[in-house]
Amino acid sequence: MEQRLTDMEMLIMHQGHIIDQLNEVVTGHQALIDQLTKELKIIKEHLRGLSASENRLPSEEEPPPHY
Repeated sequence: MEQRLTDMEMLIMHQGHIIDQLNEVVTGHQALIDQLTKELKIIKEHLRGLSASENRLPSEEEPPPHY
């Protein structure tokens, strides 16, 4: 009986350690997701600025001078 209790305590300690490790991984991934989300927002804003000033539809383009 004593050995079973000791085994269960060891198992619980091991599981607690694994949960702590997984929590560190999840926290790191969330930080990376937050960073990538901010970078994507900056890129989207940059692209919106480019499309408004530099990219025109073909119908909006001026014809070449020889026309």
